[in-house]
Amino acid sequence: MTSDNRIIADFSIPPELSDHRLDQAAAELMPEHSRSRLQTWIRSGALTVNSEQRKPRDKVMMGDQLHLDAEPEAQVTWQAESITLDIVYEDEHLLVINKPAGLVVHPAAGHADGTLVNALLHYAPEVENLPRAGIVHRLDKDTSGVMVVARSLIAHTSLVDQLQTRTMGREYEAVAIGTMTGGATVDAPIGRHPRERKKMGVVPSGKPAVTHYRVLERFAAHTFIHCKLESGRTHQIRVHLAHVRHPLVGDQMYGGRPRLPKGSTETLRTMLAGFQRQALHARTLTLDHPETGETLSWSVPLPEDMQNLLAALRQHVQDVKNNAL
Repeated sequence: MTSDNRIIADFSIPPELSDHRLDQAAAELMPEHSRSRLQTWIRSGALTVNSEQRKPRDKVMMGDQLHLDAEPEAQVTWQAESITLDIVYEDEHLLVINKPAGLVVHPAAGHADGTLVNALLHYAPEVENLPRAGIVHRLDKDTSGVMVVARSLIAHTSLVDQLQTRTMGREYEAVAIGTMTGGATVDAPIGRHPRERKKMGVVPSGKPAVTHYRVLERFAAHTFIHCKLESGRTHQIRVHLAHVRHPLVGDQMYGGRPRLPKGSTETLRTMLAGFQRQALHARTLTLDHPETGETLSWSVPLPEDMQNLLAALRQHVQDVKNNAL
């Protein structure tokens, strides 16, 4: 149930969150809200368990019913900034943008301004009253492509639900290192890396994560691929592709050294060495409109840097063929 002037949500505690603290379980189920705000709602009785008020540290068990009924309030304290946005679609509920590589989504340590949130607060001030300024999913700083922002509580509740039920479709295109023989599915749990805390990794204790990929085009030592997510873990595509030993070109965290195909020209060597961001682009986003229920889909073209990378890889293949004649 949603309301224009209240935040209303219901959840059942799944097996993996049984015996967790209430505030920890709530944070897992409602990641769009900060832990401190969830604790405030628990203490005030806005967030209940089996219709009873509890304390943040109280344990929950599988099957417990969480109910949230809270009033919205200004959620952010960041400053609005006039930053150009590439808007793909907008109405009173949704704002769909084409995010460029290099744009940070949320203000954080080292990125207090110049972020997508700062731009949203200037373009659509109403997002100030929504959790995380209406952002329900994010793209890494150096990942380009399409993403949706909620502009109303109705939209926020609907989009979060679509993400949790995996009915929102997100498709990506990427350039991976190595020549793949065909498509496959990577089904491997992702969690915090045990030694390098800034990284994610495939770990037994991680959250379930599934990535499907198929080959779009093969080159001498690289592959252009299409990826589709069943889950939305941090750095998921980057971690999964590195796990199967096909890291993304330019991935400074998971990619390792560039791979130069035999007979590389100076142009290709320069292109591969100079590609300093993961070659990953969110191509298509599909969702149900929060008010009308209509299924909508948007696709945005590859940015210039990835187009140039593919052009250089194609030219190398052609050069090799010509030299073999």
